[in-house]
Amino acid sequence: MSRAMDVGYGSAGLTVPEGTPMGGYLDRQGPSAGTLDPLEVSAVTWSDGERRFALAVADLVCVNDDLAERAREAAGCELWLAATHTHAGPETGCVPGGGPTPEPWLDLVAEAVRTAVHRAVDSERPSEGVALRGDLRGVGADRSRPQAEAVVPLDVIAVRDGGLAGVVVVLPVHPTVLPAANLLVSADLAGAVRRALKERLGPGVWVVVATGAAGDISTRHTRRGQDAAELDRLGAVVADRCLDLLTDSGGVHSGGSGRGGEGAGRAAGGRVWAAGSRVGTARRRIALARAAVAVDADSLAADLERAEAAGDPVSARLARSRVEGLRARHTPAAEAGAIDAEVGVARVGGLALVGLPGEPFLAVADQIAEAAPCPTVVLGYVNGYPGYLPTADAYRRTEYEVLASQVAEGSAEQLAATALALLAESGPRT
Repeated sequence: MSRAMDVGYGSAGLTVPEGTPMGGYLDRQGPSAGTLDPLEVSAVTWSDGERRFALAVADLVCVNDDLAERAREAAGCELWLAATHTHAGPETGCVPGGGPTPEPWLDLVAEAVRTAVHRAVDSERPSEGVALRGDLRGVGADRSRPQAEAVVPLDVIAVRDGGLAGVVVVLPVHPTVLPAANLLVSADLAGAVRRALKERLGPGVWVVVATGAAGDISTRHTRRGQDAAELDRLGAVVADRCLDLLTDSGGVHSGGSGRGGEGAGRAAGGRVWAAGSRVGTARRRIALARAAVAVDADSLAADLERAEAAGDPVSARLARSRVEGLRARHTPAAEAGAIDAEVGVARVGGLALVGLPGEPFLAVADQIAEAAPCPTVVLGYVNGYPGYLPTADAYRRTEYEVLASQVAEGSAEQLAATALALLAESGPRT
């Protein structure tokens, strides 16, 4: 008799009092003034009877090394802690290159993780898994290239226990719909997708939304506003595309229907775990060289002045982001010495999850997925925050992400190579 693959889900709220310093934007004008939508920590656990792996996703701007370690201790099992990267949550010490997590968030988040994971473990039941992938149009695009096509890959992991029990959505788009002027706490795009998909799937189906390799991808060129209504609109676009994928895979959703239309298409993927599948995990820490500052700040400031004088809002916004990026590099954390970064790999049956720290560019995830020996889903913002992780070719340009990055050219490729090495060493788990 084969052992079961048990999967569970749990969540816990994160309360942010008014007056709390908020993270994400350098030019935020004040602390939190209320809540637009609540924050949470969501957890999914996989257990084969001998090993257990937990993925916890928190509505935070980042997860530092100390918070990842504290959360793992609190959970009592192998755990990854990922941030959705909302820019409308509390400041958790999100400094490029990494830093300490301020109180009270080190303790509060760890306790929320503990609660969510324990609830997930208590709800574990035998399940099968289906991994689906398709294009998502009209939501995310390269934010430094206004003419880039607005299409990104969307991953949906469906958990079945007879019917549809829940879904894990990995969306490689910055959750930065709300602007720096916003002082209301929100899970931003991740929260909007979560709400919209729960409404469509119906009661009893859980939803986890994680952020993928979104370092260079945002809604800057696709959004029609920066308010709650636009969050609802974009959340609905993503949710409907998820339903398209679920429907194409065999009608696994329990309510609603996808709208089809632009962006619709058959799902790529299939069953990746079932009874008898095994769980395996591996993590490896590597040293990333620090970047050298070789950009003329006066030249960037002149570019900004010219764009503003010409009344060109797009060029002005890009120039302003480059100036902010250079300012972000000159922080107390920008000291000599290598930056430690952790890469994680989890094998759940025939599916591989890769957890990358910080903000990897989307092409880094593509590189891993294309070379991986099995279906692979790449998450960003996991277990540490070295900052932006641009691809090597991006260092030829003066984009905000490159100017703000603390790591040297080639660091993203180093992380990708480490992930692929861990995948090769871990072998099949079916």
